[in-house]
Amino acid sequence: MHTHLDCYPCFLRQALSAARRAGADQALQHAILVETMAELQRLPLDTTPPRMAETIHRLVRTRTGAVDPYLAAKQEATRRALDLYPRLVAAIAASADPLETAVRGAIAGNIIDFGVFEHYDLEATLERVLRQPFAIDDLAVLRAALARVDWVLYLGDNAGETVFDRALIEQLDQPVTYVCKGGPAINDATLEDARAAGLDGCASLVDNGSDAVGTLLDRCSAEFGARFAAAPLIIAKGQANYESLSEVEAPIVFLLQAKCGVIADDIGVPTGGLIVKAAPGLAR
Repeated sequence: MHTHLDCYPCFLRQALSAARRAGADQALQHAILVETMAELQRLPLDTTPPRMAETIHRLVRTRTGAVDPYLAAKQEATRRALDLYPRLVAAIAASADPLETAVRGAIAGNIIDFGVFEHYDLEATLERVLRQPFAIDDLAVLRAALARVDWVLYLGDNAGETVFDRALIEQLDQPVTYVCKGGPAINDATLEDARAAGLDGCASLVDNGSDAVGTLLDRCSAEFGARFAAAPLIIAKGQANYESLSEVEAPIVFLLQAKCGVIADDIGVPTGGLIVKAAPGLAR
């Protein structure tokens, strides 16, 4: 997915929010915004939004000296998600279709996204997503793929969302390799965040060797690249993974909420739509 002009103000908002979370004073916040605007002038429109986000958040970390500006927010998101985990597990157990309910739970967790929102209501989102119709429903494709593969590569997204991913992974019969970021990137999950969510009890945890949001394959480690190429099924969570991988030929099923108008328009759904979208490379 290419960058849209509507992404520009979002990039500036991200830069300012990250700078403030990193403790930058007014002068440094201004300097970071000015440098971000300079980077935007150099941004090719045919690139993906995660490439600009990578530049912005690396700039903030470098200029402020803050290793992980979103650390406290990630820890709080994980705590809040763990509080809701028993409710989600109970809903899955009581469901006539546990896989669908677990998929819905995983999509609900995608609301924890500081690249888009400063605030979110996790409990209300879970209740909504458990009832809301899918805007794109390729759940049958996911079921069929799960029936024939012997392992799954699961590309994680945000800390806290990881807890809801755990509830889905616990419903799968296949071994799962769960992929985190190789370093801090907004509130994306690192290995430490995944362990805090309890994912090490149901999946093998690896990182992709990159501190970019989404999955920029040319930024990832060779080891991750080999895993990606070999995976018979890839579950990719969140908007940034969609932005970075929507044009990649691979057996991917995207799970996300369309949280902004740009993503919604690109996919062809209403804003807020729930998406289970199989890539063309996944045989039906």
